[in-house]
Amino acid sequence: MTYRVAMDIGGTFTDVVAYDETRGTYAAAKAPTTPGDLAEGVFAALGRAVADPAAISFFVHGTTQGLNALLERKGARVLLLMSEGMRDVYSIARGNRDRMFDLHYRKPVPLVARQATAEAGGRLDWRGEELRPLDEAAVREAARRARAEGFAAVAVSFLFSYVNPAHELRAGEILAQELGDDVMVVLSHQVAGEWREYERTSSAVLDAYTGPVVRRYLGRIEERFAERGLGVPVQVMQSSGGVVNAAFARRNPLRTLLSGPVGGTMGGVRAAALLHRPHAICVDMGGTSFDVSLVLDGRPDISNEGSADGFPVLMPLVNLHTIGAGGGSVAYAEAGGLRVGPESAGAVPGPACYGRGGTRPTVTDANAVLGRVDPEWFAGGHMTLDIAAAHRAVGELAGQLGLSTLELANGICEVANAKMAQAIRTLTVEHGLEPAQFTLLAFGGAGPMHAVDIARELGVEEVVIPRFPGAFSAWGMLGSEVRRDFTRQFFTSGDTLDGTAMADALGGLADEALDALGEQGVQADRRRVEHAVDMRYEGQDYTLTVPLEAADEPLREDFRTCVADRFATLHERRYGHATPGAPVEFVALRTTALGALPDTAAAPYAARPGEDPWAGRVGPVVFGDMSYETPVLRREHLAAGDQFAGPAIVVEATSTTVVPPDATVTVDAGGFLVIKLGGTA
Repeated sequence: MTYRVAMDIGGTFTDVVAYDETRGTYAAAKAPTTPGDLAEGVFAALGRAVADPAAISFFVHGTTQGLNALLERKGARVLLLMSEGMRDVYSIARGNRDRMFDLHYRKPVPLVARQATAEAGGRLDWRGEELRPLDEAAVREAARRARAEGFAAVAVSFLFSYVNPAHELRAGEILAQELGDDVMVVLSHQVAGEWREYERTSSAVLDAYTGPVVRRYLGRIEERFAERGLGVPVQVMQSSGGVVNAAFARRNPLRTLLSGPVGGTMGGVRAAALLHRPHAICVDMGGTSFDVSLVLDGRPDISNEGSADGFPVLMPLVNLHTIGAGGGSVAYAEAGGLRVGPESAGAVPGPACYGRGGTRPTVTDANAVLGRVDPEWFAGGHMTLDIAAAHRAVGELAGQLGLSTLELANGICEVANAKMAQAIRTLTVEHGLEPAQFTLLAFGGAGPMHAVDIARELGVEEVVIPRFPGAFSAWGMLGSEVRRDFTRQFFTSGDTLDGTAMADALGGLADEALDALGEQGVQADRRRVEHAVDMRYEGQDYTLTVPLEAADEPLREDFRTCVADRFATLHERRYGHATPGAPVEFVALRTTALGALPDTAAAPYAARPGEDPWAGRVGPVVFGDMSYETPVLRREHLAAGDQFAGPAIVVEATSTTVVPPDATVTVDAGGFLVIKLGGTA
């Protein structure tokens, strides 16, 4: 037997999903993340799903190493090399305010101080033609400074390098000669080959800041897996929702920034297709954070630029909205009121009920107090919860606030639910969409516990809990494709568009993209490309990305009209208005290369025989201000077509689903739990 394996290393748990290529079956497992040595938690989880690493034929994983280094400000020391006269571009940044009415607002402190910025003479014009040659002596001086002052990375960002990279490439050669492999060198045009010098510089700095951390991590993971007998290359999830091999990820570490949570979005795309639901809200609630993303018309919601902890980044990435609300989020009193998160108890010591020395109340402790978890069969029976410790932790805070233990436990859950519902509104309103138009797809270790209450806050009528919800991000990675993205600037107005020139440029991008898939080991018959163009009305600053049917579409006589109509439709959908007939501009061409991996179609879902799902224990569970005698069901014994009404608690190896009294559940043909609010089964 051989297995295709995906792994998601979270802040609290490490999740594994293994697909048996012979039987077409899935197995999921999880183990506590081990921050001191991540490999320890990795192999503990892997051992519960696959006995022999040598039987693994494909391995992909998501990592938050780069993101954690950024959020915790534990990245590398970076020396920034700029064009002469432009050293302040990164420090000045932009003048816009993210929080208009916050009198205390301050821009994020740059990752590179002005004192750590050097300049090199030489200049290109906007067409990429050389005005002054590169000052190679200044580049060598920067290299000597990097070595002398102990910088771990050098980021190079020269003006107009996205049009002509000659000066950056030469600077990279000199830095490599002077510094060898000890210092990472990042060239801005290779990270983000697009206009806007501040955003391009910011992307290069982020790559340099997180790169050494990601590189060391990937090197350790590959080394440890090789020691255990893994004979296939390690693959890594990208922020764009595609997969690349570890060698590419080491060269382009910024691409992995959102690697972990994006797997859940791609799983949402697969699940939405299986459920025939075109629109879905994907909510991933783990132990530390709550991530929201969207599936729109069956595709992931991806943009070509975004921000990372306040810093702009130019690269394709899934639109994720993340807040500090997870099962481990700590509840505390502030100014006489109850607050929940963003601080998390993490994996160590974890919630009080984990019995690892935690004493502060968390969301998981509140659920334990309310009876919404099975203490004897938590995490598939690998953990036994200390309910008394949860009562002590919640009760101590309840005393400070003048509440009973049950009242505070309810309050902790309600505050967390309200924060998560607001995070969902933020993302859907950006698209001019009402949450009620979506199905809520809930996963993560804690997501199914809170999904129905969140849906009720939003007016959503249907909640779906996939199989293996606690390891759903890993499941999503198994169904992703290899992806590489390419961009080329193409400034022209709609009136002066040269269709032949655009088609030739797109054809060149397509050849480059297909070759890149070949380097990733994708067979020729599994490669394909998609094209798009960035457009805007004349006078606008920002653009919308308009899909194209093929590389040769610009040669059609009606191309200008068709693409302008598509742009107007997208503009209306995004901003609520459009100006048909107004002059437009083309700004950039985009080509995405996609390589299909072997199918991981599951065998037909069947319940595990031998036990009545209703034969488990029945106990009191608190919903609102009432206690209900509630059955605890084992999900693996529920058969397709089963229907039941709440209240109920459904337990499985990776998560717990809470079904309140006013909800009904149907098990569909694929094993999904489809929960309807306010009805009868």
